[in-house]
Amino acid sequence: MDFNITTELQQHLERNEKLIWVGQPKKGIVFRSADIFLIPFSLLWCGFAFFWVIMASKGSIFFAMFGIPFVVIGLIFVFGRFIIDAKQRDSTYYGLTEDRIIIKSGRFKKTIKSLNIRTLSDIEYNEKSDGSGTINIGPKNPFMMWGNGMNWWPGMKFTPSLDMIQNVKEVYSKIIEIQKSK
Repeated sequence: MDFNITTELQQHLERNEKLIWVGQPKKGIVFRSADIFLIPFSLLWCGFAFFWVIMASKGSIFFAMFGIPFVVIGLIFVFGRFIIDAKQRDSTYYGLTEDRIIIKSGRFKKTIKSLNIRTLSDIEYNEKSDGSGTINIGPKNPFMMWGNGMNWWPGMKFTPSLDMIQNVKEVYSKIIEIQKSK
């Protein structure tokens, strides 16, 4: 087990609780399936916002200033969302005990999510060819299919998941094994 991740989660364990597995999401900039839609959309948005500001600045400074927030949002969509997502994943830690799954996340405000393994339903995993993947916990909202990778955006909270972990099938099997044991 990784010492740094274990140290991060140790303070959130109960008295007799022990970590069986610890992990963290993949680090760095990651492209997701939703980027097939989001990259062209963000380029169009940002391009139009720049066009608006340039054209409006020829007429009235007020109209040009009106476009500045749209340029900022466009730049966040084009570049910032990848950086924000990478920073969020960098400060996310996962732990598995005999009783629960612990998800610790947040850079400035730490959030601890504790999921009782025996009461979980709708657990599924997606595995890539390198053995990494994501375990989704709970029912998924079918309308949020394109929101993958947008958890950082306000109001875009999805069902809990162990996102982009190594050996996803092994971790999934441990969770199912614990569910069946008691």
